[in-house]
Amino acid sequence: MINFNEPILIEKAFDHLRNAINNKKLSGDGEYTKKCNAWLENWCGASKVLLTTSCTHATEMAAILADIKPGDEVIVPSYTFVSTADAFVLRGAKVKFVDIRPDTMNIDENLIEAALTDKTKAIVPVHYAGVGCEMDQIMEIAKDNNLVVIEDAAQGVMSSYKGKPLGAIGDYGCYSFHETKNYSMGEGGAIVINDESNVEMAEIIREKGTNRSKFFRGQIDKYTWVEAGSSYLPSELNAAYLWAQLEVADEIFENRMNTWNMYNDAFQALKQAGKIELPFIPEHCQHNAHMYYIKTKDLEERSKLIAYLKDEDVNAVFHYVPLHSAPAGIKYGEFVGEDRYTTKESERLVRLPLYYDIAKGDVEKVVDRVYKFYKNT
Repeated sequence: MINFNEPILIEKAFDHLRNAINNKKLSGDGEYTKKCNAWLENWCGASKVLLTTSCTHATEMAAILADIKPGDEVIVPSYTFVSTADAFVLRGAKVKFVDIRPDTMNIDENLIEAALTDKTKAIVPVHYAGVGCEMDQIMEIAKDNNLVVIEDAAQGVMSSYKGKPLGAIGDYGCYSFHETKNYSMGEGGAIVINDESNVEMAEIIREKGTNRSKFFRGQIDKYTWVEAGSSYLPSELNAAYLWAQLEVADEIFENRMNTWNMYNDAFQALKQAGKIELPFIPEHCQHNAHMYYIKTKDLEERSKLIAYLKDEDVNAVFHYVPLHSAPAGIKYGEFVGEDRYTTKESERLVRLPLYYDIAKGDVEKVVDRVYKFYKNT
């Protein structure tokens, strides 16, 4: 079976894990957490980046920092993972779902203003597949209406929009280092703080509401509970595992990009024949080859293709079920406007196997089986 995903492993990780254990500092914010934070800050140019236990928790931190309260409204695309909405629902906010663009699968920036009310507090663009949303227009809307922008850049490490790293454009950004992402710590994430004035509060929230970070920097002689917070600090072992990948981040990027390009080149004939649609990358966006997907004619054809590939030992999968159609989405949210594309496009999308160091022969087999399917349909 050709797996849809295989967790990345860089051999140097074993040395880093051993070193972390020998350092006798496993609970976080040790050598490796600081190295990962610094690398991410250097890459994206933010005031501060802090590793977290997940991208979900990074988004929860952003919701707290943005002072989301009961009765507030937050605008998100319906085509996203549940965590995008959960972080704000937990704060008592109502989620206002907006339709997506059919080309990038990102939130339609032209529909955001119609969803605004006097209760709107934040916009949460989701950079699907590591392809940037139209951030210039989104930031302009936010500025004109005094709104916070929290980028869900879970899939966006090493991607950019008009030369600006994803996650470092809005007020806050959230990354994922889940095992399915380009760079992984098993479970983990990071929050990007772009305004330096918010850094101290972010550290306090992340450290259970205490000013412990200032204590360890020698800025205060004791630490105490100063604000409501939680434990969003990952283990040093997770950070050590991630650090081995960040050391060779460009190599991983190129490896995945080569696979993405192999798929994209190979499927041009099927695209020209009108059998499938391929990913669209705007010229001003640099993506990171997080995923490769194709779009079938409809849901029925997608189901048949996935079943056929499974019989051929290829594990291809669909992706999100739109949140507005889920029980919790109905309970905590509202779709604004017409669902022209969210449901229709989500039902057509098939994700193909793509991970670091996938064998060229496996990619060729996937391509061959997709062609055989369409030859017989």
